[in-house]
Amino acid sequence: MEELNQLASLNGEQLSAYKDMAIEYGVLYGGKLLMAIITLLLGLWLIRYLVRGLDRVLKAAKVEDTLASFLDKLASITLKVLLLVSVASMVGIKTTSFIAILGAAGLAVGLALQGSLANFAGGVLILLFKPFKVGDYIEAQGHSGTVKEIQIFNTVLHTVDRKTIIIPNGNLSNGSIINFSLSPIRRVDMVFGISYDDDLRKAKAILQRLVAEDDRILTDPASQVVLSALADSSVNFSVRAFVNAPDYWDVFFEMQEKVKLTFDEEGISIPYPQQDVHLHQVEKTA
Repeated sequence: MEELNQLASLNGEQLSAYKDMAIEYGVLYGGKLLMAIITLLLGLWLIRYLVRGLDRVLKAAKVEDTLASFLDKLASITLKVLLLVSVASMVGIKTTSFIAILGAAGLAVGLALQGSLANFAGGVLILLFKPFKVGDYIEAQGHSGTVKEIQIFNTVLHTVDRKTIIIPNGNLSNGSIINFSLSPIRRVDMVFGISYDDDLRKAKAILQRLVAEDDRILTDPASQVVLSALADSSVNFSVRAFVNAPDYWDVFFEMQEKVKLTFDEEGISIPYPQQDVHLHQVEKTA
């Protein structure tokens, strides 16, 4: 019975000690914890407000939606990490080692993802400086096609034969880009050859007439029909005609057909490479 009384007395003393300790820690850290919670809540509200303001600024500046969304998320994550570090330091947690760990982890990730970071930087540059936009027809990195999507890491092209080409933005931003859609007009360059025996003036007049009859070919800038080369098997005329960009391929293909049919009707031949082989008989002596 005495042992039970001693145990009860001991438990009461321990409970009292724990109670005193709890009161001591409550007095010591309660205020800090309360301030940390208030700071966390106010900080999250302020971050949400700032991110919304940033989004409005980006939209007013007509930044691409993909880049704007990424910058919003990046700003939100960065500010929240800084807020958590500040709150941790308020309650007495040492953040120096934590920051060092974050720095080391960031360096390791950066080294491991060098290619991806280069593509990310390229995507940001493309979205900021806009050398092309969705819907433009471009040629880059040995490929050509219509831009269907500009992502943070890659750009997606669709070719005329419905292939999908994905080009990393790092290579794209560091290489040459031909944008065929920046100008509303394009020049159609065509070469037609005639035989050396054909009437030179007649062939030139036919080409000039065909160009003048096509309503899609612009008069300003003026078109050109010039003799460009005396080739091995033909006399070559270069036809340079300016058209609205959407009419480029229609004019190019239809003009090939018109020229061939008209040359056939007018007796103008289109030669092809050929070789003359001469055989010489050698007399044998007895």
